[in-house]
Amino acid sequence: MTMPEHLISLGAALKAAGYAFTTVTPATHERVNRRPENARATDLRGVFGWSRPFGPGVLPDEIVDLMDAAGVLDRDGDEWRSRVRFSSYDGELFVHSPYPTTDADAVFFGPDTYRMADAAAAHVRTRRRPVRRAVDIGTGTGAGAITVAKRAPGAEVFAVDINDAALNFTRVNIALSDMRGVRPCHSNLLKDVDGSFDLIISNPPFMIDPAGRAYRDGGGTSGHELSLSIIDVAAERLDPGGSLVLFSGAGIVDGVDPLRTAAAERLAGTGLNWSYREVDPDVYDEELDGDAYRHAERIAVVVLTATRPEWE
Repeated sequence: MTMPEHLISLGAALKAAGYAFTTVTPATHERVNRRPENARATDLRGVFGWSRPFGPGVLPDEIVDLMDAAGVLDRDGDEWRSRVRFSSYDGELFVHSPYPTTDADAVFFGPDTYRMADAAAAHVRTRRRPVRRAVDIGTGTGAGAITVAKRAPGAEVFAVDINDAALNFTRVNIALSDMRGVRPCHSNLLKDVDGSFDLIISNPPFMIDPAGRAYRDGGGTSGHELSLSIIDVAAERLDPGGSLVLFSGAGIVDGVDPLRTAAAERLAGTGLNWSYREVDPDVYDEELDGDAYRHAERIAVVVLTATRPEWE
């Protein structure tokens, strides 16, 4: 078997063992792991959820063998670490990068993933027409694409990303969920995917990241350039009755949301009907201590929904 097939087998073994883990923000992760009693993992959740070091005898031999076969077990004497994490959502397991997500090609999964996937699922439930063709831009783990596919049987769902590590994880997660209608595709936005769509979803990077990490930096001085580019793409590629569900975020300055202001300008004249709401008004508060957000009073996460009228 190839390495991805062994990783699929590892995920299946964790499912069979009843493994489940809700992934938190990096700040919460660091705080919980800082507790002395959490210095080393003692169970599956400690290894594959909390990314704690562990040693021989902690995991069943079957799991260790599968980690070795998949190439995701690092050994340094009696201090071992998993090179992947597994998170739970919607009855599925999703493999992604370990904590801390410092690598340039790190694949993040966390609270925003849950929020984005919930927003996509809610939209599919309330649509007047069934989804026939959908795309998840910047798919990461494929969570959004898989969530849509589960609720749109028979739909063609594309999971696109420019990060090859993300697409590799997406392939594993598709296999674990048995959502064969999801098609991973390397693409910068929709440049390498043809046609129009009933549904476009996205949870792009939206932070101002001085380090410029691809999974985190949204571009521009306010971190929302990629979000605006996705709005532009949706205006070009949505079918009549089709919708964009964009999960993003913004640093609020003196009560003003710069993403909302910029999105309104981009959407003007497109013919799309749109709504915008804050999902959580105060997230990632630790970022306010850094220079990048010194100008902001809070960071909010938001959902923008834009729909092309059925008849224009």
